[in-house]
Amino acid sequence: MEFAAVSSATQLGNFNPLRTNLQSSTQHHPLPFCYASFPSSSRRVCSCKAILSTHTPTSTHKMFGAHSVDIELSALTALSPLDGRYWGKVKELAPYLSEYGLIYFRVLVEIKWLLQLSFIPEIVEVPSFSESAKSFLQGLIDDFSVDDALEVKNIEMVTNHDVKAVEYFLKQKCQSNAEVAKVEVLEFFHFACTSEDINNLAHALMLKETMNSVMFPVMDKIVKALCDMAKDNAHVPMLSRTHGQPASPTTLGKELAIFAVRLSRERKDLSQIEILGKFAGAVGNYNAHVVAYPNVNWPYVAEQFVHSLGLSFNPYVAQIETHDYMAKLFHSLIQFNNILIDFDRDVWGYISLGYFKQITKAGEIGSSTMPHKVNPIDFENSEGNLGVANGGLSHLSMKLPISRWQARPTVRDLTDSTVLRNMGVGIGHSLLAYKSTLQGIGKLQVNEARLSEDLNQCWEVLAEPIQTVMRRYGVPEPYEKLKELTRGRTVNKESIRDFIEGLDIPEEAKTNLLKLTPDTYVGAAVELARTVENAVNIVNGSNI
Repeated sequence: MEFAAVSSATQLGNFNPLRTNLQSSTQHHPLPFCYASFPSSSRRVCSCKAILSTHTPTSTHKMFGAHSVDIELSALTALSPLDGRYWGKVKELAPYLSEYGLIYFRVLVEIKWLLQLSFIPEIVEVPSFSESAKSFLQGLIDDFSVDDALEVKNIEMVTNHDVKAVEYFLKQKCQSNAEVAKVEVLEFFHFACTSEDINNLAHALMLKETMNSVMFPVMDKIVKALCDMAKDNAHVPMLSRTHGQPASPTTLGKELAIFAVRLSRERKDLSQIEILGKFAGAVGNYNAHVVAYPNVNWPYVAEQFVHSLGLSFNPYVAQIETHDYMAKLFHSLIQFNNILIDFDRDVWGYISLGYFKQITKAGEIGSSTMPHKVNPIDFENSEGNLGVANGGLSHLSMKLPISRWQARPTVRDLTDSTVLRNMGVGIGHSLLAYKSTLQGIGKLQVNEARLSEDLNQCWEVLAEPIQTVMRRYGVPEPYEKLKELTRGRTVNKESIRDFIEGLDIPEEAKTNLLKLTPDTYVGAAVELARTVENAVNIVNGSNI
């Protein structure tokens, strides 16, 4: 199950936020808003540099004593490693979570709201549009480009208001269509809206598209990879460790299956979170709507409009959408990440024990001074980025649901707006970590000889089944007798066999115990690993 798709023609039109040839370009830094990748004829002189790519000079100054030098924004000088060193691994988030993505979805909401108003008979000022006019308006969404976003940013430099800049941009763009360019029609862009009406729907769509198009597919790959590893290694016995000490054996496959099921469960919970939207005006009561058109059922209109975007409707709000669903979404991402940290650390430990070898790549170096090193860097990178992600997501989940009275969090300031612009940080580091984990999994080779070696040195783990069978047949003090035999003492195959031979239990039971070895004492682990997909809702990368 995914979040309901929002890209059908009946809802958002042909969703393609980047109507350029950038995705096929290999000569430039692959930022989706890469100014240098546009043909020279399409570049526009623009003083606004807020969303220019790493190939477009943005001057700053770095002080060296009394000297300063200009530094251009590039992959080397970007402050965030997501926009520099790691860009190639997270760039697919840019169409949704960048400044460009926010502007795109604001444009979409404004246009869809104008179209919605045209269907309301009482609003005679916005009559039903012709198919040609509808196609024109839809084209503004489908063909929205980076140059268009730059125009919005230029307008914002004058208005100092990002949402109002979108309204003015649309009024300018619609001058070329006589039907939409009528004054009485143009003034219904942003009709009865507060900025949060536009923003909350834009943010909701940003998150929804991000999860459906980018995050869920990578999550599914991780779960699928773990399922495959679990089944492939279902039969490989492994010494368990509890409190860091040898414990009853398991199989490598079953331990991997645990993580597949845990991650699958959390991924399923994520997909069931309702993405909410509001559209009720300045304080949530449709005040201006009712004064202008008292005979229109505005709560119903708003609900239908929000649903048309593929979102769930939140009818009880003040100025802002309450952001409770965001807190739930970010908390669930944190939990998914926590499970993956647990996995990363376990695999790191197994590599340290020699249970896994890592496939080496010619030319790679593990240590600058120790030539033999093959470090588990993918799992270390994953763990580190998951920690960074969880820090940002935790702040979002705790900050966003808290507001004062009817206004945005902390009255009259824009702290929620600033915070929401950082959604891409936590999600971006999560994506980077997921890909690092997948890369690490792809390098693993099971070292069955090392696994077997550890098991054969720990015959004391058979104390558990022996004392359990002794209980069945009424042998007094079974636990205490095995404790005396094994605790703090060297135990081997011979000492275990001698103990079993001396037991007063039926011969069949004794024979079965004598057949046990640390390798075979794995219970139902093999079957649990082989059937892991029965407990996981993901088949072939899709959720069912």
